[in-house]
Amino acid sequence: MMEMIKRFEPVALLVMVLGALNWGMVGLFDTNVISDVFGSGTFTDVVYVVVGACGLLYIPRLLESLHIGGHSPHPRGT
Repeated sequence: MMEMIKRFEPVALLVMVLGALNWGMVGLFDTNVISDVFGSGTFTDVVYVVVGACGLLYIPRLLESLHIGGHSPHPRGT
């Protein structure tokens, strides 16, 4: 399962960056690119869910890079 998740990490990162750029546009210019492109409806909601799922998918990688919850050796070597 983890191998499959690792394969999707580059795609998840791209989707998260695009989502972040959209939020930047909302904050700076008060325009939502996703809503402008897809309108307001179910498909737009699906896009937001996919961006959120990609963020959740990337959490293990983030924790790994921050060395949180990793399997580091015991300080006494036991």
